Amino acid sequence: MVRFLSAAWSDYVCPMFQRPKRLQVAALCHRGAGTEIEVLLVTSRGTGRWIIPKGWPIRGLDSPQSALREAWEEGGVSGTAANSDLIGSYSYDKIMPAGLAVPVETLVYSVAVEQTATRFPEAHQRRRKWMTPYAAADLVNEAELKAILRDLA
Repeated sequence: MVRFLSAAWSDYVCPMFQRPKRLQVAALCHRGAGTEIEVLLVTSRGTGRWIIPKGWPIRGLDSPQSALREAWEEGGVSGTAANSDLIGSYSYDKIMPAGLAVPVETLVYSVAVEQTATRFPEAHQRRRKWMTPYAAADLVNEAELKAILRDLA
């Protein structure tokens, strides 16, 4: 009986209370080529951890365009072209203002950077840094994002 209740709990009851993953889009901003390639990381506003520019989809824009907008707002990336092909995805738990953890699936798009601006919407809220994909992989927390960055190198 205990085995039956345990199986019923884990297979039927728990999944009913799980929330579906929310969707975000991200820009893997890069410049250079071959062994000279660099990627852009920015700090998150809340915790200051290193991330790639990302955010919620923007009404009226498709996913690559939304990712490009996030790259501008968070990293000051301009004069770029966002590749419409998805290069990967990663999952993480976003801590909302009320403290609730929300599971998020983040779609990653490649952005070839031509130039960066010194003045951009979130310049006073974030730090940004160009680095090798391997160095970036060492700084981010998400295992799937680490793999995407290492694959770029």
